[in-house]
This record gives sequence, C-alpha cells and structure tokens, in this order.
Amino acid sequence: MNPVSKVFCRIYQAAFHLALPILPYRKPKIYENITGIGPLLREQKIDSVLLITDLVLRSSGITAPLETLLREQNIRCAVYDKTCPNPTVRNVEEARALYVEENCQGLIAFGGGSSMDCAKAVGARVVYPNRSLGQLKGLLRVWRRLPLLIAIPTTAGTGSEVTVTAVITDSEKKHKYTMNNFTFIPSYAVLDPEVTFTLPPSVTATTGMDALTHAVEAYIGRSTSRETRALALETVKLVFENIETAYRDGTDRAARANMLDAAHKAGIAFSKSYVGYIHAVAHSLGGQYNIPHGLANSVLMPIVLEAYGEAAHKKLHELGIAAGVTNSGDSHREGAEKFIQAIRGLNRRLSIPTTLPGIRKEDIPQMARHAAKEANPLYPVPVLMDAGELEQFYYKAADWSQSYGFGPAFAKTA
Repeated sequence: MNPVSKVFCRIYQAAFHLALPILPYRKPKIYENITGIGPLLREQKIDSVLLITDLVLRSSGITAPLETLLREQNIRCAVYDKTCPNPTVRNVEEARALYVEENCQGLIAFGGGSSMDCAKAVGARVVYPNRSLGQLKGLLRVWRRLPLLIAIPTTAGTGSEVTVTAVITDSEKKHKYTMNNFTFIPSYAVLDPEVTFTLPPSVTATTGMDALTHAVEAYIGRSTSRETRALALETVKLVFENIETAYRDGTDRAARANMLDAAHKAGIAFSKSYVGYIHAVAHSLGGQYNIPHGLANSVLMPIVLEAYGEAAHKKLHELGIAAGVTNSGDSHREGAEKFIQAIRGLNRRLSIPTTLPGIRKEDIPQMARHAAKEANPLYPVPVLMDAGELEQFYYKAADWSQSYGFGPAFAKTA
C-alpha cells in the first residue's frame, strides 16, 4: 500500500478508536431459554412475529418448541425457513415480503449467523422500504430503529446476537458485502446450550474457529480497549479448552455453554475493535464460491497471521499464553509461532483442511479488490495491505497452492 493511503487509513482508524467511548453500542438482554419470549412479546404489545430460520433446523424440529410456545401465547408466527448458509439478497427480500404480508411487528432469528444476518437486513428493509439493500450496505447507513429483534443462536461462533454487523451475498454479482449499524444489535438474545446439541461436528468445528478468529483479530488490531482485550483473551482460553470436547461430544452441556459464552464475548470484542484481513478475504471467498464463512476463516487464520510478521508477534504471544500453548519465557516471535502452530494443530484435530477447493486464479484479482474495499480504511490491522498484496492469501489458501511452491511470506510492517 502506498504511503498516502496508509496515512489516511491510520487517521481514519484513530478517529473511530477515539470515538469508541461515545459510540451508541449496547448489549442485548440475555435469556437462558425460550420461556421468557412469550411474556416479553406480550409486554411489548406484539402479537405477530416473523421467525427467520433455515430448512434444516425447522425440519429437524428444533424450532417446534418455540412455535408451540408462541401459539399457546396467542402470538401469530409466520415462518421464513429458506435462509441460505450465506444469506442472499433474495432471502432478505422474500422474508421482508412475508413480514409485510403477515402484518408482523417483530423478528425472531433462530439459527446461526446466517439467520441473524438475514433478520437484521430484513429489519433494515422494513424501516427503509424505499431503499434497496445495495443502498443500505456499508457503514452507518441504517439509523432508524429496527422492529423488535430477538436472536436465538444455534451455533457457537458468529456472536451475531451482540454485533452491529450483517453480511449479505449478492448472488448475481458474486459479492458479499457488510452492513454495519448500531441499530442491528438485537434487543434480546437467548443463549441456550441445548439448542446447539444437534450441531454436526464439522459445523461445531468451523463455527467455533470463527469465534476464535473474531477474538484474535479484535486483539491484534490497533483499536482495542481494556474491555475488548480482556474479552478476547477470555474467548481464546474458552475455545482452546472446550471446542474439542464439543466437537467429540455434542451433548456435553458444559462445553456447549462455554462455547456459546466464547462466541458471545468475541462478538462484543470485535464489534468494538473490529476484525481484519482474515474476515475480508473470507467474505470475498464466500461471495464468489459460497464457501462457508467459518471454514474460510479457519483455513485463512494461520496464513494471514504469519504474513503480519513482527507487527503481530507480541500480541499473538499474549494470545498463546491465554490459550495455554506458550509461556512468558518465550520471545514474542517464539510465542507467536507456537500460537500459530497451535491453531494449525487445532484445525487438524477438528478435521478442518489446510486449503480450500475451487479457487480460480482468474478470480483472485477481483476478490482481492472486494476484500481491500471492505477492510480499508476501517479495519485497524497490524499491517496495512492493498488489493495486490492481499492476493497472496488466495494463492496460499488454494488447494493447488503447494504445487506452485507458495509458502509463508512475511509482509512489511506499517
């Protein structure tokens, strides 16, 4: 990245960092199970809601207790269950049409980050009926208060129940874009480990590593606070101590509860301190090839962390201490390298691959441009990179990369 662009990015990031104490961030009220939802809706004088979920969850019966509870409380519940793993503009518009048709007054997102992202975007379109999603994408474009939004996460990874972010895929343009607004933070969230019991091991693994990515990127960035650093360290400890247990035994209540707690803490941390190039590159891969976000993050994390080089060594060493894979006697470089290797080892034990299939060389420049546009100037990464520099990550993550001899490369610090 050229010097002028670097200076602009750092000034932009510094301004947001200084504004952090006065930004209108809030936390949702937390319920431990769904039983409080009926009385809550009655208190809010809401008698019709739209439940946004996916077909797998609904067909498995996981949403049935909630639907029954609402019916018994005489609360009408329309259901949109077509949400894709990477929610699309079409998903949002279909769900919004159902919301309007059924005269709904509130939204319940039941599922992973995809259902919650879809619900947030639906809320935005409800309060801005004359604007397209394309006009609402980006930073702080949605100021009107959304309809009441309740989030019920069934995966322990995205932390979307506390975040300002929704990520939507434009299938026609093969591009994922982010929407970041304080109005997107749900008013209420239900953190019930039992709804995560049926999560398949592969999804447990990749969503859990997504939570780890949130914590790592929030911690190593340059816009942290005492609160976000503490939350990130707690998240790393929780993930390293619990993800393998949850992966092996999905009904281990303690491990599932700890992973939900980790995702929740990481969600708060990255909402305030932002993510970095791991997420930006992962979003572009998801938009282009529909690669699951957690999988892309898992593969990219050690690749990008190595590329940050010395600029991230100290903080990665500190994360390694929290994870229990390094100690204070190691040098920062040694500690960082041990932590990155520990992430690779965790991926391996969770049967997460080291590369991603389907990446085409001809698509890389455009994806890198999308990633650069998302990340710069907002994300306060340890090392600033432009689109040309970001291309290295696609090459290293591709399943054909080893045959081309692409190994770890360290970027110059900025």
